[in-house]
Amino acid sequence: MNSKDGRKMALLEKWHKIAYDEKVGKQELQRIWGVYFKREQMIYEQLLKNPDEVVKGTVKELAEKYQVDVMTMTGFLDGINDSLIEKNPIEEMEEDTEVNLGFDKALLYKNMVAADAEWLYNLEEWKSIFDEETLKRLYKEQKSSTTVIKGAKVYPNDPCPCGSGKKYKKCCGKK
Repeated sequence: MNSKDGRKMALLEKWHKIAYDEKVGKQELQRIWGVYFKREQMIYEQLLKNPDEVVKGTVKELAEKYQVDVMTMTGFLDGINDSLIEKNPIEEMEEDTEVNLGFDKALLYKNMVAADAEWLYNLEEWKSIFDEETLKRLYKEQKSSTTVIKGAKVYPNDPCPCGSGKKYKKCCGKK
């Protein structure tokens, strides 16, 4: 597949064209993602059974190993890349590009929580990797890391938070 400017498209670009093409309609996109999420879950179930094994191979070899098409494997590699110990060259990846699936277990779990991928962070396989207490701690750490806590509102007649002893309106609130 070639792009508009005639150059050969990398796998990731092809995957994005398929997975995010709004021209196909909402129902078709939901179908595409529904199929993808089932395959993704299947791959994670297998990966998490041996979490310390660093699976390596070309994109095509990994697609064959996990019995998915190359585009699904490309989407999977795109999704897991931020959780890998050694990142893959996903931007310019082709079928014969050597990749690895050596992931940081805690980071992968937290990234699944961040993505609201309940079907992934609730997989049974996690229970053989982390105890219940650790899973709860990792979950809370991730959720609290994205929680915005607003400071108390400072009103004009309140003491200035800078500690000058002046009213806010006569100090930092003046600016």
